[in-house]
Amino acid sequence: MGFDVCCVLVFVIIGRASHAKGESLGGITSTSWPFLAGLAIGWLATLAWARDRPRAAAARPRPGAAWRPAALVPAGLTAWLATVALGMTFRVISGQGTAVAFVGVALAFLGLFLLGWRILSRYIQVIRP
Repeated sequence: MGFDVCCVLVFVIIGRASHAKGESLGGITSTSWPFLAGLAIGWLATLAWARDRPRAAAARPRPGAAWRPAALVPAGLTAWLATVALGMTFRVISGQGTAVAFVGVALAFLGLFLLGWRILSRYIQVIRP
């Protein structure tokens, strides 16, 4: 979860720097809260799904069947899509802009980072003896 928050903050800081908005704490906070809120809701949705799944899938849950934050599916995919979709929705509600190009950049950047660290962690585990 900490990696996800860092990914969102890197996205916000790079975006603000590229548009000469400045890196003040207030500016970073006002830009990041919609995406962090979307991320949190995505985590909660994944937690609810993981909690209910063992009961529905099998009579006896597997050990470790609980929520795995480093899993690409569902944790990574849900984190990515919820962060972008809900983040953009919260930006509209709060009066911040959401140009089509910005949505595309957010999908690409956050997809690369939120899914990327999960993919890398999978390969690093394979490489270790």
